[in-house]
Amino acid sequence: MARGLLVAGTTSDAGKSLVTAGLCRWLARRGVRVAPFKAQNMSNNSMVCADGAEIGRAQWVQAVAARAVPEAAMNPVLLKPGSDRRSHVVLMGRPFGELQAGEWATGRKVLAQKAFEAFEDLASRYDVVVAEGAGSPAEINLREGDYVNMGLARAVDLPVVVVGDIDRGGVFAAMYGTLALLDEADQAHVRGWVVNKFRGDLGLLQPGLRMLEDRTGRPVLGVLPFLHDVWLDSEDALAIAGWSGGGGGAGDAGRAAGATLSVAVVRFPRVSNATDVDALAAEPGVDVRVTADPDVVAGADLVVLPGTRATLSDLAWLRERGLADAVLARAAAGRPVLGICGGYQMLAEVIEDCAAVESASTTTVPGLGLLPTRVTFAPEKLLGTPRGEWRGQEVTAYEIHHGSATLRPEAAGVSPFLDGWSRGAVHGTTWHGAFESDGFRRAFLTEVAQRAGVAWVPQTAAPGFAARREAMLDRLADAVEEHLDTAALGALMGLDG
Repeated sequence: MARGLLVAGTTSDAGKSLVTAGLCRWLARRGVRVAPFKAQNMSNNSMVCADGAEIGRAQWVQAVAARAVPEAAMNPVLLKPGSDRRSHVVLMGRPFGELQAGEWATGRKVLAQKAFEAFEDLASRYDVVVAEGAGSPAEINLREGDYVNMGLARAVDLPVVVVGDIDRGGVFAAMYGTLALLDEADQAHVRGWVVNKFRGDLGLLQPGLRMLEDRTGRPVLGVLPFLHDVWLDSEDALAIAGWSGGGGGAGDAGRAAGATLSVAVVRFPRVSNATDVDALAAEPGVDVRVTADPDVVAGADLVVLPGTRATLSDLAWLRERGLADAVLARAAAGRPVLGICGGYQMLAEVIEDCAAVESASTTTVPGLGLLPTRVTFAPEKLLGTPRGEWRGQEVTAYEIHHGSATLRPEAAGVSPFLDGWSRGAVHGTTWHGAFESDGFRRAFLTEVAQRAGVAWVPQTAAPGFAARREAMLDRLADAVEEHLDTAALGALMGLDG
């Protein structure tokens, strides 16, 4: 048996990513060399490692929690949905082709083999590997081709703990039903339960926990409380619990200092790397709202067009919903607009996909015309971790894109903005993650506030974004130590003492 653990869940968003991150930080604080792992991640939120490999954003953060260097083996298969029936495949950090819906059960044997090899590689270099499952292990219609849940557990002989979200209700039925739907060989790997997001009197829950243990023959390894103000870079676009819905980062300190700065983030159907705006939302006095409402876009102090996995179709959607008109009106009035990656590409005069990278056939369409650029899509994906500066502030970032923007030669009234351009109050860049650079974020928002006539000022004494992430990871580890049976978990992972 490999020294490790598989953290499965009764549903998507049950808390697998958070529990995995908490376990990684708890083990790292004990001096254990631990690596996170997810055999297959389906997400448009990704990150570029130092060696240029692309992995899921959640696994990158889990590596930070583990105090390990993020690498492709931690997320060997990344599926990036391009439509409801097609996903782009990233294998060991590099583009590998596409997977159609009809190939879901049969077309993944090579992916499974690479995933198992990646796990074994990590297991040979780390003391423990904490693997995160995907969705539910009881997706019985997909079991034959599964290599991320019980298929992984069987292949590398991992014990499994199942996390259930009690805040949604029905957690006991979900746990019991998960076990009941598995065959006997899969059931043998399920070793315990973790209840997540509990609020209230634990005494009232105890009878149910005892009945669950009696009926399943597996122990409840702990009950984690609902942790407020804890977020984790999400696999699901714009579903970050710490701030989605607006105002997650404003706090009393920001309101005491002056007016709140409002930011509207357009919710594209195929939004990607939406974690770019986490740092904006974490800034005191900044209220971030995710929206598809033209009136909200029109009224905000800053509107953000985030990244997207389908620039052309999401641009068409922007026009159909009346959002494009709201963005154009803002720009005409000199009110701030920011485009990031796909959102930046939409600001161009022309978008050309002659290689049919995003489209079913070659096509050229007009952009919003707010920046004098021409975007061209190429088959080769550009990946990197660039560094730069703006207004004297250092910026670190990462880039993941097929489209490149070229400035029209005779263009006037433009100035550099990171790797992109600004004209008036319109800014565009392909760089993701730039707003995690505290000085740059605060300088940019100060300029936005001045243009918007809002009396917002940055709270320079407030913790920076990286410090907030570290504090969050330590809070998760504290919760693991306080509320879970760490002795039992350590024994499951093959650790002594």
